[in-house]
Amino acid sequence: MEWITLILTVCIVIISFRLLFGKRSHPNAPPCIRGWIPWFGAAFEFGKAPLHFIQQARAKYGPVFTVVAAGKRLTFVTLNEDFRAFFTSKDVDFEQAVQEAVHNTASISKDCFYKTHPTCATVIKGRLTPGNTAMLSVHLCEEFNDHLENLGSEGSGQLNEIIKYTVMSNLLGRCNSPNNALTRQEFLEKFTTYDEGFEYGSQLPDMFLKQWANSKQWLLSLLRNMTLLQHLATAISDKYLPNYGLLLLWASLANAIPVSERFSAITQYLSMFNIVLVCLLCIQDKEKTKVTLDDLQHMPYVKWCIMEAIRLRAPGAITRKVVRPLKLQNYVIPPGDLLMLSPYWAHRNPKYFPDPEDFKPERWEKADLEKNVHLEGFVAFGGGKNQCPGRWYAVMELHMFVALILYKFEFTPLDPVPKPSPLHLVGTQQPDGPCTVRYKHR
Repeated sequence: MEWITLILTVCIVIISFRLLFGKRSHPNAPPCIRGWIPWFGAAFEFGKAPLHFIQQARAKYGPVFTVVAAGKRLTFVTLNEDFRAFFTSKDVDFEQAVQEAVHNTASISKDCFYKTHPTCATVIKGRLTPGNTAMLSVHLCEEFNDHLENLGSEGSGQLNEIIKYTVMSNLLGRCNSPNNALTRQEFLEKFTTYDEGFEYGSQLPDMFLKQWANSKQWLLSLLRNMTLLQHLATAISDKYLPNYGLLLLWASLANAIPVSERFSAITQYLSMFNIVLVCLLCIQDKEKTKVTLDDLQHMPYVKWCIMEAIRLRAPGAITRKVVRPLKLQNYVIPPGDLLMLSPYWAHRNPKYFPDPEDFKPERWEKADLEKNVHLEGFVAFGGGKNQCPGRWYAVMELHMFVALILYKFEFTPLDPVPKPSPLHLVGTQQPDGPCTVRYKHR
């Protein structure tokens, strides 16, 4: 232990010296929040509640500011007029921004990531186009029906656990899903540990997060025995297929569950809109509970609710790495900075979303969702060439899941709808409290 302490001390001294006496920022760089501890900077204050920190920093320093935290410079852009540069400028790079986090969370080497990411993104984008969702929707509906029936005729529990089980089973498919209750419970426990520690795990080596690292290795071992992502087999070596599978599994589960939970919970308090009645009337094949894309098109209000839930639970931040000096406003962002954009706060801009904290599905009536056109200012799926490749499939999946679960079950909330937690920058916002429900088969 003594030599580890010595090495850490030497590293901190070297890094502190470089920060204190090394090269200074560009003279036209944005206001910088450095904190008073070398290397750590403002990490402790920032980490307590990063979303609140961003809001307070913008009010104090203006629309562009830099936060020094754990040896990194995070430069936030908060004006919509600067978002275009964030998404399309050749002076910023997506892959360089996320490579370290990909390595830490999924054990994918730097060389493998740079080599395979462009091809993987292209393959996924091609398979999940709006035109392909019709072919995928039939199988998706069958899977959802099977897994929802496994909930039984009635019961109670945490809404996020109910949703997590169903969505997880659907993602893995019949041949890959854990085949007994004990294994399913272990999978959910391991994935929950992995999900809850994902943000810290993306920044720190495994040695500092033993329990989280054990859960990651358990999930990777499980995925090595599954036939996931075979459509990517030509782009990725067999060695790394489970690793990419883990990332896609996290992206699907961790991001879809809070949105589904938020929507499903809120619908219990919005009976005036008769959302359930809409689902009951629009599903044509009631014997097999078959939901088609045509059925979903007759439920636009349900889709508005989903889009509004996504707006309110959008990611805390998305990132690019500045690779050449970038001019924004009257500032020059130096190379090496991580450029940060917060969809969470962008979606609370009253200029684009009046009464931004209110759940108002009707605002989406102005969007042309049938043509996949969103509201101005909506950036939950990113933008530019690195926009989420699965966004159309994800919305269709949520639409179908909500329609089916409300058609099949009657829910009674036992807790108030939880607010989003201010603690997360990565992924959609998690609830800050429990949401227990009682359900009964209709």
